[in-house]
Amino acid sequence: MVTIEDLRQKKSAVAIVGLGYVGLPLAVSLSHHFTVIGFDISKDRVEALKKGHDATNEVDDESLAAATVRFTSDPESLREVGVIIVAVPTPIDSHRRPDLTPVIGASRTVGRHMPKGCVVCYESTVYPGVTEDECVPLLEQESGMKFPRDFTVGYSPERINPGDKVHRLETIKKIVSGSDAATADLLVGVYGAVVRAGIHRASCIRVAEAAKVIENTQRDINIALMNELALIFNRMNIDTLEVLEAAGSKWNFLPFRPGLVGGHCIGVDPYYLTWKAEEIGCHPEVILAGRRINDNMGKYVAETCVKRLIRAGKTVRGARVGILGFTFKENVPDIRNTRVIDILAELEEYGVTPVVHDPQADPAEARREYGREIVGLDAFRDLDAVILAVAHREFASIDARAIRAMCGDKPVTLLDIKGFWDKQAMLDAGFDLWRL
Repeated sequence: MVTIEDLRQKKSAVAIVGLGYVGLPLAVSLSHHFTVIGFDISKDRVEALKKGHDATNEVDDESLAAATVRFTSDPESLREVGVIIVAVPTPIDSHRRPDLTPVIGASRTVGRHMPKGCVVCYESTVYPGVTEDECVPLLEQESGMKFPRDFTVGYSPERINPGDKVHRLETIKKIVSGSDAATADLLVGVYGAVVRAGIHRASCIRVAEAAKVIENTQRDINIALMNELALIFNRMNIDTLEVLEAAGSKWNFLPFRPGLVGGHCIGVDPYYLTWKAEEIGCHPEVILAGRRINDNMGKYVAETCVKRLIRAGKTVRGARVGILGFTFKENVPDIRNTRVIDILAELEEYGVTPVVHDPQADPAEARREYGREIVGLDAFRDLDAVILAVAHREFASIDARAIRAMCGDKPVTLLDIKGFWDKQAMLDAGFDLWRL
């Protein structure tokens, strides 16, 4: 097995498989200490990175230019390395079951090309047991080698928060585990070279896998509680955000807020745990209850919009509703598993015409993945309602006057899901304002 000194002296290299939100920042950071090969199956992605731009905006052009990563889509390059870190997504399928296709595909590619003595470390979010029970057999099958004689494995779950410029790879404590002590030691050395916040060494790979999957499950349940409270308080004509601000004056009240729960982590990871739990005969109740609440919030927002339109005396069928934001969260271009799509779909069930503007989302990707058009803000005219779905920084310049212009002579129906605008300012403008 390669040693940390081999890597430091650049006698061997580290490869990152998957150059998305997780893999690219890791590759760039490690390249300041080791020889790094960045591999991705997308030739377009590799070419864009070679030209010096990251479309995810996780790594700025200056940092990318300063990195020494060798970007490639040629898997033969994996034969040159001693450590391979797999950072590919783990989505769910249409039935909300774990879709291990990317991990399986990456494992097969790695297995075909990894050298003897290699360490393969996974960062993808999975249920406990995937690394050793699913990935190791694939690596053995494709390589013709035997674990742990010819190679070893590790698991170090990613903790990247897309769009967050404060909590970064270097400032978030890293969980590290290995199939044996020597592998764990090596990975501690690799990650320790870039993570200033420190390393938490898990006792085994399954503990590390379980720790990752419950991190987002806990957040999901807490947000579900806030969403359920919003459902209750809205029926009581109480402003939920004002309640949370008041309750937040207590030192130990947790600052969660209601909202749409999408993306490739919080809205997905709990299903990995519940699927595995049901497979072994456990029937999770709290986790799935939280998921049901969060999955239905888009429908609830759309239904609320329709009710407000009716109350304002507007015709629902044929109404034009402008939706600000399409990505899964603020200030990121990622549209994977965006729950804004639920609002659009439900509005269309009522015969409403939704119009979407998002300065961060790629219009071509939205068209390809969802069949949706992202329009310019100049198309927000003659609207019957406006929904602020995602709190992008660009929307801060949209004030009450701009919103009124979007609706023309019609009374303004405004749904502010994120509590983005000043409540009193919007009420003073005479808007029918609703906040989740």
